[in-house]
Amino acid sequence: MTRYVRMLATVAVLGAALAGCGGGPDSSASLSASRASGAPGSTGVGAPPTMAPGPGGLTPVFERGTPAAGKTVALTFDADMTADQGTRAADGEQFDNPALISLLRRLDVPSTVFMTGRWAEEYPSQAKEIGRDPLFEVANHSYSHYAFTGDCYGLPTIGRQKMAEDVRRAFTAFRAAGARNVVPYFRFPGGCYDDAALRALAPAKVTAVQWDVVSGDAFATDADAVAEQVLKDVKPGSLVVMHCTRSAAPVTEEAVGKIVPELRKRGYRFVKVSDLMRR
Repeated sequence: MTRYVRMLATVAVLGAALAGCGGGPDSSASLSASRASGAPGSTGVGAPPTMAPGPGGLTPVFERGTPAAGKTVALTFDADMTADQGTRAADGEQFDNPALISLLRRLDVPSTVFMTGRWAEEYPSQAKEIGRDPLFEVANHSYSHYAFTGDCYGLPTIGRQKMAEDVRRAFTAFRAAGARNVVPYFRFPGGCYDDAALRALAPAKVTAVQWDVVSGDAFATDADAVAEQVLKDVKPGSLVVMHCTRSAAPVTEEAVGKIVPELRKRGYRFVKVSDLMRR
């Protein structure tokens, strides 16, 4: 079985469990990075880098760093919560993971958190705390966590005409919570996208961010297995997808505690997505 097929199989499991983030065609990944001005979350001079629009104005897609990135790796964490899961949160389901965030601080690991707007509304104090800590940057995982294509792991599907607005609504939720370190990056719910979705998302002026390493932490019960999978697949410039949702990814904190020191022993340095994109 090829690595690509293995990755798709892993993504299918992850998507069915968490409807987190998956792979897809990357027709724009080879485009060079350019500075954004006026994009959601940008601040003009010194703003996070974004990629130039793809053919026909399609939203560009970034999957991993170039060889110039050297032995750097970006750990990313999806804060998943769909628009209709408020009752589950009220009943005690834990869509957050403050212990993981505390661990990343103790280990001094710069990270990018892909947050849904609904998550920021449910946990505004945490969204503010993460979004004001220079160790982290907050990226967009949509407001609703609804799918941007049909047949995406059972997720409800958002209408094409509402896609850009859903992304803008998430940025609004981040601002309302008080987050400041917000970057103009977006990760598709379920990782499902096509050219129609990339076209519909273009008015939001974001760069879509995928990954090249699937951690397999969704509903995993063996932290060693998660760590082993990441350590096996990481290469210079890799972008790793993980989760910060305790109920759906209960061993992520433990796995990170194993991954970080081992990668540092191997000479890797941790960076945010914005830093990886600059290289």
